[in-house]
Amino acid sequence: MKKALIAATIFMVSLVQGFSQTKNFIDQPFIETTAEVDTLVTPDNIYMNITIAEKDTKGKVSVEEQESKMESALKALGINTKKDLMLNDAASNFRKYFLRQQDVLKRKSYTLLVHNAIMAGRVIIALEKLNISNVRIAKTEYSKMESLKLALVSKAVAKARKKAEFMTQPLHQKVGRALYISDVSGFHYFKSDVASIQVRGLKKAHQSYAPADIQFQKMKAEASVNVKFKLE
Repeated sequence: MKKALIAATIFMVSLVQGFSQTKNFIDQPFIETTAEVDTLVTPDNIYMNITIAEKDTKGKVSVEEQESKMESALKALGINTKKDLMLNDAASNFRKYFLRQQDVLKRKSYTLLVHNAIMAGRVIIALEKLNISNVRIAKTEYSKMESLKLALVSKAVAKARKKAEFMTQPLHQKVGRALYISDVSGFHYFKSDVASIQVRGLKKAHQSYAPADIQFQKMKAEASVNVKFKLE
């Protein structure tokens, strides 16, 4: 009974202290501002899906031969195929499908990681030379998003203080220390829409192997904060 009474007393003291702190915060003169910042970044992780199939060569060139030529071509571009070329459906190694219920043809699917649009264009051209045309951009990412998040939140807080200072100038008051800081909507970014990625010049590339014109939509990152500053 005594222990229960002590626990109840501690709880009531904590409650009163919490209420007192809240009341003190509300009673202080303060100014509240909200600020947003955003930026555009170019994706530097581009994932390309590549499919090679015997069907594409009417069974004249095996998947294994196409695979070997593809790997050599990618290495010639300076790509680390052991690190950046991944075989999809690795458990089965390759897929088989029937054609006219007689011939069994094989197909393999890969994911290739490159880091800029120029290299993506070179890959497309190199594979076009090997008659590997089943290539598409699967997704894009920005690798330094976490550090960008911290930078944007910091800029948003600085912008919030600057807004508070401009708001108080006509009142001849000064902005003091921050009493409260919070993310309003958190931090989020908008991924590049793969559907908006354009690959141009393929017809010309097939004829003269000129560099393909690939344009990646930039990714928008933004952060917003709510800050309460003491008025002095």
